[in-house]
Amino acid sequence: MKAEMTSMERTLTAMRHQEPDRVPLLLCLTMHGAKALGMSIQSYYSKADNIVRGQVKLRERYGHDILNTFTHASAEFEAFGGTTTYYEDGPPNSGEPVLRAMEDIESLESPDPKDNMGLMVVVEATRKLRERIGPEVPIIGVVVSPFSLPVMQLGFENYFDLMYNETKAFEHLMRINETFSAELANLQLEAGATAMVLFDPVSSTTIIPRDKYIETGFRSAKRTIRSIKGPVLTHFASGRILPIIDKIIETGTVGVGVSTDEDLATMKRACGNRLTLVGNLNGVQMPTWTALDVEKKVKEAVHKAAPGGGFILSDNHGEIPFQVSDSIIEHIVESSRRYGTYPIKV
Repeated sequence: MKAEMTSMERTLTAMRHQEPDRVPLLLCLTMHGAKALGMSIQSYYSKADNIVRGQVKLRERYGHDILNTFTHASAEFEAFGGTTTYYEDGPPNSGEPVLRAMEDIESLESPDPKDNMGLMVVVEATRKLRERIGPEVPIIGVVVSPFSLPVMQLGFENYFDLMYNETKAFEHLMRINETFSAELANLQLEAGATAMVLFDPVSSTTIIPRDKYIETGFRSAKRTIRSIKGPVLTHFASGRILPIIDKIIETGTVGVGVSTDEDLATMKRACGNRLTLVGNLNGVQMPTWTALDVEKKVKEAVHKAAPGGGFILSDNHGEIPFQVSDSIIEHIVESSRRYGTYPIKV
């Protein structure tokens, strides 16, 4: 058995495709901080101090390795003039699209993230959380990819029309969004984030075919990742990526979130030591899991992806649902340590 590592040592060792003492555990507990503090999700997201208190309390309870200060994707939409709808037991959603005509896109300028209160709550929470926990625990920041952000800005149907039929306007929107996303990512890195997650569901082959990705999302991701001053992990929010994994590697990302629809062992072979795999516990099914379900799913994921390093155990979507109970999360932690201690016994 290897000597006990800090969470930072454990995570960085795994990302170097070496075997740490045990598999790093990323619990994407965003809304659960509100539950832990006994407040509404909207109130929880309104102040940096709430997020810090929530993340610290959750780590004291579960002892997971990687923390995050993400609130909700619609916060970025708000920077472009959008609105957000909050719910009692689920993630906030973006309101009506703000870009309704071609003229709106042509005249659009990149907003300054520092002018948006919701985004600055995230940046401030990152700074305060880093001060609170010190250098031994990774903090990941999150930005919606410039290629996926237009789903909120225009709506799905209008965005696909733009993507396929309005090349000049599409490229202009990408440049605007790329500037904004890189600035927001770099603010979080400057505040103390260890790495950034680029949240990019539209690039997955669940949404668009490989050829279209190569023409659009791939090029945007390369430019964006090049502009971010720190390591970037790309997450596709449960979308399938095996058909484009060769191009994803070329973007410069250091890792990928893996869908529950794809086999971890197959992804491991496809990536080799070029990408760290993150995943892929089924968040949709998780609220109905029993302790035996947790043990089975964690054991399977670890056995398929953990040998040789290059694996972080997490959910497949990038956010554990609000309905997942404390006991199931505790079982995930226990099972990850039982089956994820190196050397892995397959």
